[in-house]
Amino acid sequence: MSRIGKLPVEIPLGVKIAFDSAVLKVEGPKGTLSRKIMDGVTLTISDKSIVVNRNDDGIKARSAHGLTRTLVDNMVVGVTKGFETALEISGVGYRAEAKGDVLNLSLGYSHPVNFQLPKGITVEVDKMTKLLVKGIDKELVGQTAAKIRSFRGPEPYKGKGIRYADEVILRKAGKTGKK
Repeated sequence: MSRIGKLPVEIPLGVKIAFDSAVLKVEGPKGTLSRKIMDGVTLTISDKSIVVNRNDDGIKARSAHGLTRTLVDNMVVGVTKGFETALEISGVGYRAEAKGDVLNLSLGYSHPVNFQLPKGITVEVDKMTKLLVKGIDKELVGQTAAKIRSFRGPEPYKGKGIRYADEVILRKAGKTGKK
């Protein structure tokens, strides 16, 4: 039995759950999320919790058990609290600016990078070098942060580029002069 899969998902006050034809819909104060539930697992919904059960002990059902429980929990947390990922920009002249649903990045290229934010994602820019990616879908927040980071990943010699706020960049020694 999956240690994660057997834990019930608590439903906080103000969250509505609807489950029909293998699609789970979670509605809360921050928005609405829906997801198709995988084959091999079933959901038991009570007033205060959701329990994920396996249909059998086959490899597909065992694989989907813990994953489905985690995805359902992320949906419930997303519509109540939301998710956020912090990014930092370091480098001379590197900066960011958010205008509506477009993120303008100056990253040392000959042209500015204009990134269209996906629907449901907002970016807050603090002092032009700190970004906070926010949203209710954990998967989409992480994917958007990774896409922004990919425009100029951190380089190992000076540490210039976009990195996660908690990321540690292993620095390399530069060239040494001939003696």
